[in-house]
Amino acid sequence: MAGRINDDDVKAVRDAVPIDAVVSEYLQLRNAGGGNLKGLCPFHDEKSPSFQVSPSKGLFHCFGCQEGGDTIAFVRKIDHLSFSEAVERLAATAGITLRYEEGGYNPSNQRGERIRLVEAHKAAAQFYIEQLGSPEAEIGRKFLAERGFDQAAAAHFGVGYSPAGWDHLTRFLRGKGFSDKELLTSGLAQESRRNPIDRFRGRLMWPIRDVSGEVVGFGARKLRDDDNGPKYLNTPETPIYKKSQVLYGIDLAKKDIAKSSRAVVVEGYTDVMACHLAGVTTAIATCGTAFGGDHIKILRRLLMDNGSARVIFTFDGDAAGQKAALRAFEDDQKFAAETYIAIAPDNMDPCDLRLAKGDEAVADLVQPRTPLFEFAIRQIVGRYDLETPAGRAAALDEAAPIVARIKNVASQHEVAVQLAGILGILDTQFVVKRVAQLARWARDRGGKGPAPATGRRPQYEDAAPRPAGALGPALNLRSPAHRTERELLKLALQHPHLVSPAFDAYGIDEFTAPPYAAVRQCIQDAGGATDAPSDYLPAVMDSAPNDVVRALVTELAVEAIHARTVDEAYAGEQLVAVRRRAVDRRLLDIQGTLARLGQHGDPAQLAAVQNELWVLQQYGQALRNKGAAAL
Repeated sequence: MAGRINDDDVKAVRDAVPIDAVVSEYLQLRNAGGGNLKGLCPFHDEKSPSFQVSPSKGLFHCFGCQEGGDTIAFVRKIDHLSFSEAVERLAATAGITLRYEEGGYNPSNQRGERIRLVEAHKAAAQFYIEQLGSPEAEIGRKFLAERGFDQAAAAHFGVGYSPAGWDHLTRFLRGKGFSDKELLTSGLAQESRRNPIDRFRGRLMWPIRDVSGEVVGFGARKLRDDDNGPKYLNTPETPIYKKSQVLYGIDLAKKDIAKSSRAVVVEGYTDVMACHLAGVTTAIATCGTAFGGDHIKILRRLLMDNGSARVIFTFDGDAAGQKAALRAFEDDQKFAAETYIAIAPDNMDPCDLRLAKGDEAVADLVQPRTPLFEFAIRQIVGRYDLETPAGRAAALDEAAPIVARIKNVASQHEVAVQLAGILGILDTQFVVKRVAQLARWARDRGGKGPAPATGRRPQYEDAAPRPAGALGPALNLRSPAHRTERELLKLALQHPHLVSPAFDAYGIDEFTAPPYAAVRQCIQDAGGATDAPSDYLPAVMDSAPNDVVRALVTELAVEAIHARTVDEAYAGEQLVAVRRRAVDRRLLDIQGTLARLGQHGDPAQLAAVQNELWVLQQYGQALRNKGAAAL
């Protein structure tokens, strides 16, 4: 049993280590008035700070979850330590030698597990640093130099080298008094047939520190071809190392993250080094895992979730990087900060970019460029043809449920508006309502996500032409477009001379109702309405692909035309109405294309689209002013 720590020494530790200095290692503190400080509670999720620290009293209290106490209580809670372990850790920080009531000084093998494991990692980190200067480590030094890192850079980040032998570190740590059980528990050693051996051998070593700066694990890079292990090998899960709860470089970046309300998330250890050396001192990286909820909690406490906070991701532009970005977008709403993505030219990572183009290129890369939600949505909708109504509708179907997951209603509305712009849908309110509807369905289902598809397509897609013969549901004859299309087809079947030759120049897509598009196709297949022969109607019926279309041809051929006087003037009105609606639809398509291209599109493509827009606008004006004479 470890001896009881002397009460006077416990008091000396409390007095020696200011509580605000300890707490600020884990979260950003700001003035709360009355001599107190406030921040986001590290013990529960919250959006506004209810966690307060009183430096004069040496106490903390959260008015949200009711956690509170002194410096020792905070360290115990935040790092899951026993009372003795917390006192010992704070004493080491303050340089206080503790006395123990029972048995005098507490020998090292009696100290708390976490303290022992951290000390083993600290000793291992120093061992690896010293080994980097050995002749054997020349391959490691060359690796660093080729990536633009000199000896000073290696020292700043604590980069080291693990010897290629079986048990160099194990023997070194045994000599420091650590037991085999401690070495195995720490992950620094692993079981073998006879005795524990080093886990990391012949590799470049990066120490992974927690937010307080203590080494809790290592990342090891393969250097030799005969190494059959993975390219990067990380410390396994241990009592002090949880990969989902650590961020490489957080110990170096935390103060600047808190000061600037900005964090840059990169993918690897060398990327963090490159960013910091290029002046981007807010860069951090995950350690062999996806950026997730626990990582967000660490950053939120430092960013304080103020309105100006920024998080910039620098995922690669390849498929894996895009997948990582989509995963990050899933957690995007957990940030109050605005999130962005930056992709370097030629998909270079920050380390390669610094080598190729220098520090300024790295600094420029991480300037906020594309919002993460925009990147994620563009990756989704990029699989669809946005030049067609059906393509836009399908893209909306897939993207809208993702936007609907955003919990903040104001943010959800804003992203829905921008989704409409990305899709080129000018009816913004339709998209907003669609997203809101999906969000309501999700809430009604207990937060399980939007309701599954029911087979009913959104109203927006109703105008999309379908293949001939795919008639779908009964037509809504209250639609002016459908009524006009029906009238024009009746004229083309019953009085073809009144609509010729203009009618034959009408495309199938000018008839938005699928059944009417099928009939228009039949007339075209029968040779058209111009100079219709005596067997014109039978030929149209014979061109029908099935009995359903054939029945509709018959119906339109006998149905009365809705005009007292059926003449060229009335026929011209129907021709103009159908054509004007087709022109208006095309204008909407072109305007949507311009919205998608924006100011950064290809100049030649922009010019061509703008020219088509001008021509159609002029044609539409002529139809309005001159009627059938403009056809």
